[in-house]
Amino acid sequence: MSWWAIDVRPDPTRREQVGAWLVTRTGQAVEEREDGTLVTFAEDERAADALVSALTQALAAGQHAPVGTSRRRLDKVDWATRWRDGLAPRRFGRLTVVPSWLAASADGSAATVVLDPETAFGSGEHGSTRAALTLLERQLLPALRVLDLGSGSGILAIAAAKLGAASAVGIEIDPEAVLVARRNAERNRGGALVEFIEGDAGDLGPLLGPADLVLSNILRRVNTALLPAILRALRPGGLAIFSGMETQEAADFGPVLAGAGFEVRDEVVDDGWWAVAAARP
Repeated sequence: MSWWAIDVRPDPTRREQVGAWLVTRTGQAVEEREDGTLVTFAEDERAADALVSALTQALAAGQHAPVGTSRRRLDKVDWATRWRDGLAPRRFGRLTVVPSWLAASADGSAATVVLDPETAFGSGEHGSTRAALTLLERQLLPALRVLDLGSGSGILAIAAAKLGAASAVGIEIDPEAVLVARRNAERNRGGALVEFIEGDAGDLGPLLGPADLVLSNILRRVNTALLPAILRALRPGGLAIFSGMETQEAADFGPVLAGAGFEVRDEVVDDGWWAVAAARP
């Protein structure tokens, strides 16, 4: 199978909107380059053309200007192992995240998450994940109930359990990512403490509450859309950690949080990515 990359170059004012559309359409995370280009992937040339056509039609239907797109065939690589490149142990206060093939070198003095992200998002190598882990390590108290919306590789839910949560449930719409997360939970002997469910976070989050802590490491538009569901899923006084947003997006998301009644408790910036911990009154 020859995978294809699709490069999308939207206007900066609509980058988040186009990124959210691509995530919804493909069920995959979208890579954002430093120049603002969004990169997504298709399993063959025909699927790449179909995605570009669907994006063009969606923009036209919304009376938006077209965006620049291009596609390119990717070199054939062993994607079953390529994701390992560059991964190394990472320390977040009391927490260490380490790939399975380096687990023997982990610092035994810290809670350790042994993680293989495979094709799912979340390895501790991305600024948005690191920012979320930093806030989780700072804010998590023992015996809390945790919900992780858009759980990807399972890194945040598993880390919560390692740091003392009573339980952690991850909700993920991508069935392949759910399988990856479950394998990671088994690797960390999560047992009954960690569970991963396939489904829509907006629908399942409130049904699985009330939670003491909700994690949402997704795009800003998705975080905004999930706010009502997160409010219903959180107990009064509960905390939500939002990540997946660039530093400049704080000016947009902060007022949305305040308007929904959240009170900011802590913030982290990591390599241009911003995360915030906010409490429901």
